[in-house]
Amino acid sequence: MYCPVCGYSETKVIDSRLVHDGARVRRRRECLNPDCGERFTTYEEAEVSLPLVVKQDGTREQYDSEKLRRGLLRAVEKRSVSIDTVNNLIDTIEQRMRHYSEREIPSKRIGQWVMDGLKAIDHVAYIRFASVYLSFADVAAFQKTIDELSND
Repeated sequence: MYCPVCGYSETKVIDSRLVHDGARVRRRRECLNPDCGERFTTYEEAEVSLPLVVKQDGTREQYDSEKLRRGLLRAVEKRSVSIDTVNNLIDTIEQRMRHYSEREIPSKRIGQWVMDGLKAIDHVAYIRFASVYLSFADVAAFQKTIDELSND
């Protein structure tokens, strides 16, 4: 591991800890360059290939966690939902994707997992996400979703 400050090629690990239920390792490192000695943090996680996402038009693309994060952050904008809650939902969805038995997963399935998660977290964020995900055409579609949410 190169030092991010001076670029020196030798560093030593000072401390290692498991994070995110053991899915990642957080390491504190120290640069061994006598002129630097900078301490910094690195994260290590297993690279797991997730299934390809099959869009509604039939195209396939690699799963992009940042795309999901942006959609969720838009849905919870100005709501009292913490970033940790959003990250936990993303982690839960990605865990489900890892356990999915097929090499391809319909975007509809991921969208449903997101909606299920948002429904439990914040009803306004749920409606916001649903309005984009379900492509509400008119006020009646909004009202139907709100009524379903009220009945749960």
